[in-house]
Amino acid sequence: MLDEYIKKHKDEMIQNLQELIQIPSVYTESKNPLMPFGENANKALEYMLNLGKKLGFRTKNIDGYCGYIEFGEGEEMLGIIGHLDVVPSGDNWTYPPFLATIFDNKIYGRGAIDDKGPVMASLYAMKYVLDNCKVNKRVRLILGLNEENDWKCIHYYKAHEESPTIGFSPDADFPCIYAEKSILTPYFSIDYSKYANAPISIEEIDCNHNAINVVPKICSTILKIDSTIFMEDLIEILKKIIDEYEFEIDIYKLNDEEIKLTSHGVGAHAAHPDLGVNAISRLIVVLNALFKKYDISIPLFDFFAKYINTEYDGKSLGIHYKDESGNLTLNVGKILFENNILKIGLNLRIPIHTSIEEVENKFLTCLSDYSEISYKKVGSKPALYIPKDNYLVKTLCDIYNEEANAYLEPIAIGGATYARAFENCVSFGANLPGQKDMCHQTDEFISIDNLLFACKVYAKAICELGK
Repeated sequence: MLDEYIKKHKDEMIQNLQELIQIPSVYTESKNPLMPFGENANKALEYMLNLGKKLGFRTKNIDGYCGYIEFGEGEEMLGIIGHLDVVPSGDNWTYPPFLATIFDNKIYGRGAIDDKGPVMASLYAMKYVLDNCKVNKRVRLILGLNEENDWKCIHYYKAHEESPTIGFSPDADFPCIYAEKSILTPYFSIDYSKYANAPISIEEIDCNHNAINVVPKICSTILKIDSTIFMEDLIEILKKIIDEYEFEIDIYKLNDEEIKLTSHGVGAHAAHPDLGVNAISRLIVVLNALFKKYDISIPLFDFFAKYINTEYDGKSLGIHYKDESGNLTLNVGKILFENNILKIGLNLRIPIHTSIEEVENKFLTCLSDYSEISYKKVGSKPALYIPKDNYLVKTLCDIYNEEANAYLEPIAIGGATYARAFENCVSFGANLPGQKDMCHQTDEFISIDNLLFACKVYAKAICELGK
């Protein structure tokens, strides 16, 4: 019966997912109190709520911050928590990121796997259960709009609505996630005004488009060169530095006083920085080496070159922690230059048995010789840990393994899902084991087979957990 249902609704599900992906729901600043995360995020929410009504569910828009689609009765609630916002698309896509092109049985587009595809699979799984199964709980699909930034949507939900008693987030991997690393987002900054009159000085940095939780694939800067420096000599020095490090950084002479450097990398999710190449890190290392050649010392760059460099695992900082959840990872996600303040932002994923405070203390110790550098924690999220023998973890793992004819154990991840926002909640799918994680990457996609498989597994999970 379930297979017949999925076959019958396959084309409808695919078309609706394409239409949802075509809404570029990247966060934008908004002064409209009913659209706190921008017009496109609101459009994505309204699209899903209208679809939910069409399919026969109860729906609610929670002041533009989030919404839900629900059916069933009972004191207890099974929550399915997903998000409709996406990270910026970046450049060099094979297919336009918001066209939702189908090729080779895959749907390409920003949000296809993170998290619009799994949300759509969850909705159609709910529809199957509504029409074919008896459950004793309310089943609620909660739709966030600010997951890729600071979770204001889910905080607003928790302040104004009832929390699920049990649930899952379709925003990670199968078979099931029992642990998510804690997250720390610190910024390091200096007042650059005292260095503005140096023979070489920064005029502009362009990397604002990059999200802190994405490995940046492009970053550029414009340098002003004093007339006392021979431009051609400087360019030759730069070329030697870049060649020595084997980085991909382009040099453009703009005029007799300015040059532009553009650093190229490979994008990836900040939870897996080893899968990318960090354009910001490479640019900073080269700038620091160039400035040192001309006896210019920028404390922030010096600190970076000494303790962070182009590493992604914290070894240079002496914080190479590891446990059952994996290694500590570090992503350099932001570099900002505004009003003579130079800032670098990091995003760290910390193993579950290491405290955020311990890592912060490592930073503060390394900064003890750099009095000009200011440290600020702008965000953190505690780890999620639910034992592998917990009922929820075991049930979801068993459902996946039965359907996939597998014998896999639950896993730990570096990503952050809404599961950690609620008690008795874990993340569950929709990436398949062994499949490349396209979350936050160029040419993000979800295979149609993966979409349909997730729908089937979610339907079985809702039936079982809803009893």
